[in-house]
Amino acid sequence: KTKLVMLNSPSNPTGAVYTLDELKALGEVLLKHPHVLVATDDMYEHVNLTGDKFYNILNATPALKDRCIVLNGVSKAYSMTGWRIGYAAGPSYIIKAMGILQSQSTSNPTSISQVAAQTAIEGPQDCITPMLDAFKERHAYVVDRFNTIRGLSCLKAGGAFYAFPDARKAISNLHETGKIAEASDMALAEYLLEKFDVAVVPGSAFGAEGYFRISFATSMDNLINALDRIEKALS
Repeated sequence: KTKLVMLNSPSNPTGAVYTLDELKALGEVLLKHPHVLVATDDMYEHVNLTGDKFYNILNATPALKDRCIVLNGVSKAYSMTGWRIGYAAGPSYIIKAMGILQSQSTSNPTSISQVAAQTAIEGPQDCITPMLDAFKERHAYVVDRFNTIRGLSCLKAGGAFYAFPDARKAISNLHETGKIAEASDMALAEYLLEKFDVAVVPGSAFGAEGYFRISFATSMDNLINALDRIEKALS
């Protein structure tokens, strides 16, 4: 039987964002199955490109509180990926078990990282708006470019800082012309890295064969260069 349902919104890798109505519908289903725990991964809470208010499953269905685990961190909202700080809230017995496991596997984060994370969370939040503005600009550029490249199609994301194009036609084209040995997203990723120095993550790593993920958490110059190389690779 199902033991845990995990939600991630905004989503890595697709950038999909659940609406409040969708979360309420999920909550109604989960209320009928009291043995199922719920984990909501809110890491991209502040990287919401829709302009709408952020919601998670507890906003939609507060009655799930006693069996819900909220996961978050400072890596994405405050550009602190190297500080390795996350946090969780949930039922005390689960949090206690998580603490025991972490203390034996990572020996806990450094005190400097903890103080820096607290300062980021409790301090001024005016750094988020310009970051979001930059992400929106890069997102629009990447999605538009992908939709002009032969063999690719890409939907707009609602959040996070990834594009997740459908590359099945491109993969087929490359395989038919002998540029890749097998018709797979893994072969495409290896081809882009080895021949064009562009790193992408195969969609199969996320259960979506034929797609790939690219991050736009870099400069516009880097993105223009990368998209030019991808276009050349697939032409």
